[in-house]
Amino acid sequence: MIGKKNLIENLKKEFPKRNVHAFPRVEKIVVNVGCGKVTSDPKYIEKISRDLKIITGQTPVETKAKKAISGFKIRKNLPIGLKVTLRGKRMEDFLARLINITFPRIRDFRGIKKSAVTAEGNINIGIREQTVFPEIKHDQVEKVFSLQINIVTTAKTSRDAQKLLRAYGAVFEK
Repeated sequence: MIGKKNLIENLKKEFPKRNVHAFPRVEKIVVNVGCGKVTSDPKYIEKISRDLKIITGQTPVETKAKKAISGFKIRKNLPIGLKVTLRGKRMEDFLARLINITFPRIRDFRGIKKSAVTAEGNINIGIREQTVFPEIKHDQVEKVFSLQINIVTTAKTSRDAQKLLRAYGAVFEK
């Protein structure tokens, strides 16, 4: 894990600003899981919730459909996904585990795609399987699901957001 002093030193190298408070920082991390077709099975949502709680260290919140869509067989207020918003110490720990442990475990991982960074300075990463996280035991997985991880930063541009994640130790695709 990267310490706070090492992070500030890395940021000083990346940004020519003198004031430490002017550096961009990570505000929050939102982890989303869409339950999709299996909304009719409440036990499946409980299993996803259990795994998501193990991964993030925080209890997820159910997201419900705002309106009915007959083509997808969705009713209003039907649970369609789960989300977790991480801030503070949990966010820092999750980001460190994501960069240093999880990304190297992903098959054929060559770095975060530059297209994953938005013009506003936020990073959107999709992970196909929850099994890449070391907290999940392979023999206990009944259904595999994918995750969407949104890293919200105070960076003004995509270049600043990339520099910020590089200071944390992330690798970007060439």
